[in-house]
Parts: sequence; C-alpha cells; structure tokens
Amino acid sequence: MQELIVNILLLAVALLAAVLQLIGRKPSSGMTRKQKIMLWRILTAAVLLLGLQSLGAGAFDSLGGAGRWLRLALYLVDYLVIGYDILRKAYRGIRNGQVFDENFLMAVATLGALALAVYENGDYLESIAVMLFYQVGEWFQSYAVGKSRRNISDLMDIRPDYANVERNGKLEQVDPDEVEIGSTIVVQPGEKVPIDGTVVEGTSTLNTAALTGESLPREVQTGDAIISGCINMTGLLKIRTTKEFGESTVSRILDLVENASSRKSKSEDFISRFARIYTPAVCYAALALAILPPLVLMLGLGQSPAWETWIYRALTFLVASCPCALVISIPLSFFAGIGGASKAGVLVKGSNYLETLSQTRIVVFDKTGTLTQGVFEVNGIHHNQLENDKLVEYAALAESASSHPISKSLQMAYGKEIDRSRVSGIQEISGNGVTALVDGHAVAAGNEKLMDRLGVPYISCHSVGTIIHMAIDGQYAGHIVISDVVKPTSKQAIQALKSAGVYKTVMLTGDAGQVAHQVAAELGVDQVYSQLLPADKVEKVEELLARKRGKEKLAFVGDGINDAPVLGRADIGIAMGAMGSDAAIEAADVVLMDDDPMQIAKAIKISRKCLGIVYQNIVVAIGVKLLCLVLVALGFANMWLAVFADVGVMILAVLNAIRALFVKKL
Repeated sequence: MQELIVNILLLAVALLAAVLQLIGRKPSSGMTRKQKIMLWRILTAAVLLLGLQSLGAGAFDSLGGAGRWLRLALYLVDYLVIGYDILRKAYRGIRNGQVFDENFLMAVATLGALALAVYENGDYLESIAVMLFYQVGEWFQSYAVGKSRRNISDLMDIRPDYANVERNGKLEQVDPDEVEIGSTIVVQPGEKVPIDGTVVEGTSTLNTAALTGESLPREVQTGDAIISGCINMTGLLKIRTTKEFGESTVSRILDLVENASSRKSKSEDFISRFARIYTPAVCYAALALAILPPLVLMLGLGQSPAWETWIYRALTFLVASCPCALVISIPLSFFAGIGGASKAGVLVKGSNYLETLSQTRIVVFDKTGTLTQGVFEVNGIHHNQLENDKLVEYAALAESASSHPISKSLQMAYGKEIDRSRVSGIQEISGNGVTALVDGHAVAAGNEKLMDRLGVPYISCHSVGTIIHMAIDGQYAGHIVISDVVKPTSKQAIQALKSAGVYKTVMLTGDAGQVAHQVAAELGVDQVYSQLLPADKVEKVEELLARKRGKEKLAFVGDGINDAPVLGRADIGIAMGAMGSDAAIEAADVVLMDDDPMQIAKAIKISRKCLGIVYQNIVVAIGVKLLCLVLVALGFANMWLAVFADVGVMILAVLNAIRALFVKKL
C-alpha cells in the first residue's frame, strides 16, 4: 500500500510541476494568486513527504531517542505546510460556535491519525497524505468554480467603461453614470453601446450576442431604438439617450445576474438544512464508534477493547463523512445553469425560479408583442363617409395621447407631425376606445362597445384584424382595419413547448374574438380568451391556477405594462426583455433578451437539464457517502478509501455541475 501511495505522490508531483511550469509561461492562465500559492504548498508538501518517506524510519532510529522526535518534527512541518489553513478555519469555527463543518472533520481526523502514529511510533504517511489529497481536491474545486464564474463573467462582459460625449467639436470619454437623459452620445465602431437610446444619426451593424445569445448581426439606422450592451461593428452612430445608465438594459442585466444567487431554490435550502443536521450527526456517530464497541468488548464480552482499532475507524469515519460534494456542487450547478441560460439570452432571476421553470406544464401568452410583433398596420378603410386620409387624420389626432401600438400605427399611417393644439378633451375609456374634440368636432374612435355606449349605429366588419370604428359629431363615419404581424417563430415555439412536455398553451388578449381565434388557430394555441381587460387576464390566470394538477407550474409570458399584474400572479412570469416595458421586466422572474418565443422552450430545457444535474449529484454523493460510511464502520475500508471516495466524488460532482454551463445543443 505504501509503495502505491508513494507512486501516486510521485505522479502528482510531476503533474503539479508541469502545471506550475505552464503557469510561469502563461500569467493569464486564469488562476488567482491564492490558487497559485495553494498549488505551491501542495507541491512543497508532496516533495517533502516523498523525501521523508525515502529516508525511512531507520535513518532516524540510528540517532536514538532524539531521532524519533526529529522525525516527528519534520513530519509536523510537512503537515503544517499543507494543513495549517484547515486547522485555522476549524479553530475559528469552534471559537464562533460553528463547530461542525468539513474543516473540523478533517482537522480532527488527521490530528487523531497523527496522535495514533506518535503513540505507536508508527508511520505518519497516512495522516499527511490524507490532508494532501484533501487539499488537492479543494484546489480543484476552487479552480473549477472560479473557472465557471470567469466563463459567466466573460459571457456577460457587457458593462461599458465609458460613454463618448461630443463637446466643443471633440469627443470626451465620461462615466456612463454622468450622462443624462436626452444627451447625445457617440458610439464608434468596435465600442459598446453604453446607454439605451434612439439612433439620431448614422447606420451600422450591431453584435448582440452578449445580450441575446444570437450570433446574427442586427442592422440599425436613424430612428431605431437601441439597447445598451451591444457592440457597434461598422458605422459611427449618434444616439440620443432615453434612460439613465442605472436604468439601462446593461445595468438591469448585470443586476439580475449578480443577484440571482440570493434567491435560493428548494434543493439548495434542502442541502443547507441537510448539512446543518448531517455534520453534527456524523461527529456524534464517530464518537460513538470510538467508545461504544470497545466498552462492549471490554465490559460485556470480557475481551480486549482494541481502542486503537476503533479510534482509527472513528477517525476514518470522520474523513469519509465530509459532505463537500453536496455542499459545493449543488449551488455550483444552479450558478452554472443561470450562467448558461444568460449566455443563451435567457435571464433567470434566481435558482428558485430555475427550479419552478423546470416544472412548467401550462404556458399562458399575451398576444401583442409576445406571439405577434406588436407592429400594427392600417390595412383597410371601409364605409368611410370622408376621404380616407381625413378619416385616418381624425383617428390619429384623437389617439395622439395614447402609447398603445394601435395608436402608434394610426399616427404612422397619418405620416405627419401631430399638432396637439388641434385636440382637446381627450378621454380614454378602458376597453372601449377614446373620445376627443378635433378641430371642434366630437370624434370617437374605438370598438363596437364604444359605438354602443355612444348610441351610434355601426357597420360590422368581416375582415380579420382590429377594427377602429369612427364617429364624428355623433354620426358613423366608417371604420379602419388594423392588423398585427405574427412573429415568424411563434408557431414553431408552440410546437417546441409541446415537445418539451407543456400540455396546454393559452392565449389571453384584449383583441376582438375573431382576431384572437384566427391567430390562435394559425399558431396551434390550445385555448384562447379574447376582449380581456388587464383585470380579466389576472382572473383567467387564477382560474387556470386553480385547475392545475399536482406540482405542475403555470408560466405567463408578456411584454406590456398591463401584463405586470399577471406576471406577478403566475407561478413564474416570463417577460420579453428587448422591447418589453420596464414594469413587465421588473415583475417577471425570467427575461428573454431577444423577444423570441422560441427561447421559452429553451429556458425550460435549460432548467430541466440543470435540475437533472442537481438530482444526479445529490443521489451519487449521498449514495457513495453512505456506502463508504457503512464499510468504514464495519472495518472493510481504511482511511485511504475514505479520502479517495470523498475527493473523487467531489471532483466528479463539480465536473458534472459545470455541464449546466453549456446549453448550445438544447
């Protein structure tokens, strides 16, 4: 056994020397200073241990009684080189009343093994090698966690360092926090867009990969909205800022990712509770293993108590019981899952939401801006009593105070600057439309409910779309047909959700029934509710929640201000992040950065992969740990098997956890 251990140590020394040589050649190898120091400590301890083992006990025995103490002193130096930080952490834990942790277990076990070796004048190899292998495992875990964090940081490396402001004909670099709303900033090719805004001059191509995970470039020109975090690739852009830096997309993304770990999942809470109960339990079990069997042998059976054997087993039991694999790998799995989702353009605000997302079986959609592009166009004017242009002009002026997409489409169809001095007395009637005085004429623009409310006879329209009925001075003046454009990936997204195990898709909309059912049939949505007010959407979601089965979860997907209450009421709210409202993004638990509904199925798959990895690590770690503890207690496993099982399972669990970072094939 000792020859095998020495050979393993020789191999470890050779590998570590190669790593250190590589670090010397590559200062940017990704290791922290602390990790490099730890690597040198491991190498030094391994070399010193090999040297002492090669000398053998005989070389010290020739020196008489002093040789024994010299040998002990040298082994203690080696032990302190590799384990002083573990002893210090264990002492701090005891002093602070937090006794039972992995540092305490390792300190007691290795110091106990050293004490037994001193008592028997035996070999100190075991206690020092156990600490050495434990530190190798800890170093590997530290490097793996740091690597995953650096990968996520690289993926989310979108924080701008400066903003270019033009002053006196020259560009000045200022802190983005100092740029006020309405300022004009200049973004040159190769620079990050620091603040959300609107392009006022220039055309260019943007790289949005860091935000959306989409590698295809996006073309922008004058008048286009632009979000921070993109990289300007070709032309120079002048942008008028529409938000302060702290409220810009880039800041919100970074805040979401940085704070995601503060919202823990049930699995993480379980591991925390498990560790708090498990660690003291195994410590008391080890104490019982050291005391009870010898007492039974001595007092009950009249045999030799064999204290050394049972104390050794108890110390081995402590080494084997260390819960490192669970405590480290479960949070790392969720962290990697959140990072992998961020890379794919899906921002999850916490591991608890990742866990909920994995159980989603019902997905409810808002229509406009979610399944459709929210780009409304005037497609027809029917039964008009005025010239077409005049009817659109009156409608645009009456709707001029609204930010609704329908109002925007009317203003776009009008094509001229709105003269607000021509409009007065605007009154918006929720779920009906608007009334206003335009050039002294009483104008009403809205749906059939508004016409009924005003007592104006109207002509129904059989075209598919949103119908804006017009009344001027109490007389029906015709209607305008406006239709939305379905997103190209919406139908595919519904199919992908069903393939992912979502058994029901529902669409909620304030649009007329004819429009809603036509869109639902085109996309393959299972159920549709139309002509809903914001409060009605909440009511429908509550009805669906009441009819859920078992542990299945309901997700709501929306983008507008009016969707915020529903996003908060659903089990999990998913917001469109690129063009969605701030209120929706704030209320949501998951944010899709490119507004592509296909990302919903991807988000569910990412969450399920992550949870699968978590459950794998829990089962393997606990299973191997319990088996090893039983073998140790029965005397079928020694300290070497215990430490290899502990470190080996931890390394496997960490490697498995890092798989959650990679989502390209989902």
